[in-house]
Amino acid sequence: MKVRAVALFSGGLDSSLAVRVLQDQGIEVKALHFYTGFCITEHKRRLGLKKEDGSHYVNPALRAAAHLQVPLDIVDISQEYFDVILNPRHGYGRHINPCVDCRILMLSKAREIKEKEGYHFVVTGEVLGQRPMSQTFDRLMFIERQAGLEGYLLRPLSAKLLPETLPEKLRWVNRERLLDIRGRGRKKQIALAQKYGLEYEQPAGGCCYLTDESYAYRFKEAIKVEGSISREDLVLFTVGRHFRLPSGVKLIIARNEGEVRFLQGFRSRYAYAYRRDHKGTFALIKGKLSEGEFKLVADLVARYSKNEPCEVVLCSGEEERVFWGEPAAQEVINSYKIYLRQGAKDGA
Repeated sequence: MKVRAVALFSGGLDSSLAVRVLQDQGIEVKALHFYTGFCITEHKRRLGLKKEDGSHYVNPALRAAAHLQVPLDIVDISQEYFDVILNPRHGYGRHINPCVDCRILMLSKAREIKEKEGYHFVVTGEVLGQRPMSQTFDRLMFIERQAGLEGYLLRPLSAKLLPETLPEKLRWVNRERLLDIRGRGRKKQIALAQKYGLEYEQPAGGCCYLTDESYAYRFKEAIKVEGSISREDLVLFTVGRHFRLPSGVKLIIARNEGEVRFLQGFRSRYAYAYRRDHKGTFALIKGKLSEGEFKLVADLVARYSKNEPCEVVLCSGEEERVFWGEPAAQEVINSYKIYLRQGAKDGA
């Protein structure tokens, strides 16, 4: 019998190693990469941004799957994931990361694919004790049960520290050739990757906006001021500089060409502002400005459009108005900008 498994696959160090360890035992693996809409690397790739060395961002799962020579399915769970973020049954982590609910959702989807396509079990790159919310022994077992995978979920990197699974009991997998990695350190994984000649994203992990302190701050600020969060808000939190004006209106100003293009996609739903000669940034306006705030918006747009006086167009529906913008002073920026007060993450 040809043993076949589906693997949750981010393309990072741990998931790549989990796949490679099973390949060593002759197991056929298909990788599943779940698209949530909150992967930082993927978001930057879609915006067309470049790394510091000038290279383009690449989806790590696509690159790693090609290196491992395994088929990869990208599964879009973004719509369901929004509901998980807004209403996590098992709470948030340190910021607004619903890690337990996230794992249950992904593993439930993997189980459905396993059953539909005739695979034997599910694999993850999870490491016992690596993450405090979702990878303690009790939580790993709880998540497995909630996803309907009890006995059919193999975690090769920590398998020797966990109960024997059905794939091991049935000798589909040789338990003695699995690993006993525990904790947050990655020395064992890095050494193993070097042995296998694996490439992986550096630094490993940290690809989720929901674990980002600045993103969480914007989320909590919006809840406090506006009283609710929409699915669109969750996307908009990932881009631009955010300002809260005196009336409560939210202003989002693009930081680069990729963000300009992204925010322009919302022009049919929000008011917006831009430098009249198009030699500058683009700003989205969420809410109705008071009469005195039009000039403030023009000044903020001027500040981030070459930091020089300019004509700024403000559009709301069919109405267009032009204002002369004088670059806003730093004190003005600091008083309205939404950011962690110990230091802005995106610069001023």
